[in-house]
Amino acid sequence: MKEMKNSIKIKAKGLYAKKSCILADKRDEGYIDTAIVILISVVLGALRLAGLYALFGDVVLPELTSRINEMFNYAG
Repeated sequence: MKEMKNSIKIKAKGLYAKKSCILADKRDEGYIDTAIVILISVVLGALRLAGLYALFGDVVLPELTSRINEMFNYAG
């Protein structure tokens, strides 16, 4: 019984040491960092898309429509 208790104690200490090393290791990035980067990328992409949509809706499409009307509106 004493040997089993010592064996469990040794395994627990080894497991604790291994977990401490894993938690103290800073060489890889965490899930939260990756999630924040993805979220920022999605937000910036949406802002770009909204800007392009506004640009095309207000500037490009009316100009294009007027030029097409001028091109096909001849009385000759």
